[in-house]
Amino acid sequence: MSVDGEVRRLRTEADEPGWEVDPDDEWGVAVITTVGRQLKLRREAAGMRAAEFAVAVGYGEDLVYKVEGGKRIPRQEYLDKADEVLAAGGLVSAAWEDVKKVRYPKRVRELGKLEAQAVEIALYECHIVPGLLQTSEHARSVIGAAQPPYSPDDVERMVAARLARQSVFERSPAPALSFVLEEGVLRRPIGGTMAWRQQLERLLEVGRLHNVVLQVMPMDCDTHSGLDGRIELLKFPDGTAVGRSDGAFNGRPTSELKHLRILELRYGTIRAQALSPRESLAFIEHLLGET
Repeated sequence: MSVDGEVRRLRTEADEPGWEVDPDDEWGVAVITTVGRQLKLRREAAGMRAAEFAVAVGYGEDLVYKVEGGKRIPRQEYLDKADEVLAAGGLVSAAWEDVKKVRYPKRVRELGKLEAQAVEIALYECHIVPGLLQTSEHARSVIGAAQPPYSPDDVERMVAARLARQSVFERSPAPALSFVLEEGVLRRPIGGTMAWRQQLERLLEVGRLHNVVLQVMPMDCDTHSGLDGRIELLKFPDGTAVGRSDGAFNGRPTSELKHLRILELRYGTIRAQALSPRESLAFIEHLLGET
């Protein structure tokens, strides 16, 4: 197909123009079904067949049917192009405000919502750099290494979701954030040398923020209270809290005061065993110098 003398290749699902809808995400399904229905009605009102519309927006006809049928989450560029083709005056583009709220998996949305409300976030991570601290390249390498592997589309969706959670650093007033990372994790060059240097630089950048305390648990520590696994604690403005630990309460989130006290005790002990914040930043700087 030629447009203005150039060959134009229609983009399909392989070009990642959208994401699959999780059938268990009722709210997400409702939003995407409504948006798809509106797109179809506008297309038909404009007198355009699906095939014709697909050519006009530069995507495959199969994708057009999936978006209109509520089976595919459109990306912002798709909606913007559709708005232009249908002369919708910005009304189709405006649908992105609803779509962007459901573009990430339900579980990630729920976690992001809690983090966005928390006034304190405390996290001990033993196997990876916490998602809140990951660069895009590091996140892509971590998620892409999963077995069985995710599709390229799913990887990008999960990376985008992880990075979106990092808006917590832009909040005002700023929440109090505390992280404890394992030395062994910081010595593993996930994604290659350049990607790893960027990750270490990101840790230093975040660790120097006034509302962040970042610590490293050294490998030569002969007493370690975090061997049961990851611990996460979130506290909210009304005094309530929620916590989770891989090695306690079946790994499920808990708001029971007794359970929270146990998690706080474990986390406080881990922090006492780790390097001080100053020592931790110096250690990361040393690692960066070795890469």
